[in-house]
Amino acid sequence: MDAKKLFDQTTLECSRLITQRYSTSFTLGIKTLDKKFHLPIYAIYGFVRYADEIVDTFHDQDKAGLLERFKADTYEAIEKKISLNPVLHAFQLIVNEYQIDLDLIEAFLHSMEMDLDFKTYNDSRYNEYIYGSAEVVGLMCLKVFCGADNAEYERLKEPACKLGSAFQKVNFLRDLKSDYEERGRVYFPGVDFRLFDRDVKQEIEKDIQKDFDDALVGIEALPEGAKLGVKVAYLYYQKLFDKIKGLPAETITQQRIRIPNSKKLSLLVGTYFGTKLGIS
Repeated sequence: MDAKKLFDQTTLECSRLITQRYSTSFTLGIKTLDKKFHLPIYAIYGFVRYADEIVDTFHDQDKAGLLERFKADTYEAIEKKISLNPVLHAFQLIVNEYQIDLDLIEAFLHSMEMDLDFKTYNDSRYNEYIYGSAEVVGLMCLKVFCGADNAEYERLKEPACKLGSAFQKVNFLRDLKSDYEERGRVYFPGVDFRLFDRDVKQEIEKDIQKDFDDALVGIEALPEGAKLGVKVAYLYYQKLFDKIKGLPAETITQQRIRIPNSKKLSLLVGTYFGTKLGIS
């Protein structure tokens, strides 16, 4: 392996490590993808994760300044096809190889900027945020899965957006307590954290379930090498969502809901063999 390839490979492996450290469920899902998709999806996750850390973690820093620098460095890396930041170098490799639209990246970074300024969201801001923070990430992954087949990408765009939307809304419910207490945020439009009750919760859940249902059609139509991994992520989030639905509203405002790692692994194994045997 020549020096340039070694550098590229090492940065991609850094993104794999980031994914493994930050998300057990996402890592499990990636491992069930065709091997050719592993490093590209790790690279996308690494980029998204580090941008998110800027707005959610570094409270004693100038977050706006950090994010602006990260944004400028991202575009420079994509344009020059190199960065000494391993996360950005890995990401630009995938952006340039799979021709990921810069509009998707801009929408994502804009949603990160929104997190710096907005504490409550109206309907238009809510939809704008979900598109940028979640749906476009699904579209980046879809570009990798579809490769040069633009017709397939266009056909699967809408369900991919629905899946990203469902995942993000489940995250909002799961993190309702920490988002409000640690960051002062309530993402759901018109929802007062102090008045969060069964009726409000059920209305939100109805909207989320529709996104899940609309997304499933697209998952079944994905290329074979991508279908299993995305199906695992779908089933994991559906299981998490089912757990949240079964809990009273006051529990959601008092604790973060989780799926134990042992159950995640069981879900992975069950989905794998179910898909292989044609029973899932």
